[in-house]
Amino acid sequence: MSQPAAVPSPTDPVERWNAWCAGRRTALTAPTGNLALVETRWLPAGERPDAAAARTGLPDTVTVTTLSRTDPVTGEPEHGLRFWDAAAPALAAFDHVAAFPYDPAWVLEAAYTPVPGARRVAFEHIRDNGGTRDLVVPGDITLTVDGRDYTLSAFDDDGTLLLVFGDPTNGDPTNGDTTYGAGRFLFVERTDDGHRVILDFNRAFVPPCGFSDQYNCPMPPRQNRLHLPVEAGEKRPVFRDGFPAQH
Repeated sequence: MSQPAAVPSPTDPVERWNAWCAGRRTALTAPTGNLALVETRWLPAGERPDAAAARTGLPDTVTVTTLSRTDPVTGEPEHGLRFWDAAAPALAAFDHVAAFPYDPAWVLEAAYTPVPGARRVAFEHIRDNGGTRDLVVPGDITLTVDGRDYTLSAFDDDGTLLLVFGDPTNGDPTNGDTTYGAGRFLFVERTDDGHRVILDFNRAFVPPCGFSDQYNCPMPPRQNRLHLPVEAGEKRPVFRDGFPAQH
């Protein structure tokens, strides 16, 4: 039997952005997508997670996975379990993610300067009550936006640069023109020469903590707060039936 012809990826920027939006919806609504996370359970020191045992007796809609981190106080390894439910209330109530229309003016090129060694930058996290965690920032991103110079810190997220940024659109969730109050995320695309990056703010997205209060997301450091409203990318999730969205 002959194989079907490969479908070429769209070349039009708007079509590519529409495909990205569709991919975001698929990921968010997956059985282990952001909307499905109903519990993050950190275990006592020295205890190892057993996902199979934790899964015993739970509904078939529930998936259990393991995770680990470095304890922000002791510096010791800490292990935990995450519980995902394909029947979670947030998934049932989810309608869509509001977004600005595609704007080519918000596709920006910037200089990237690698920094030797494992430089760490303190990031405050949304559920750490003002505490900070040091994340590896492998280089500086420098650009000029609306006449103002910035040096942005994007941290290493499993080999990809992730920019956590804020801007004046972050605000009141009752205002449909504002974005998620704690800031947004953007994956940074590196160019082939290694010294330039692309910041396509049309692909700025609501962080996981905007879909479930079981995430603990980093917040934008001072140097990543832009003075100009970034009217591009995702705004915030929209739910039906009065479901309480995360702020």
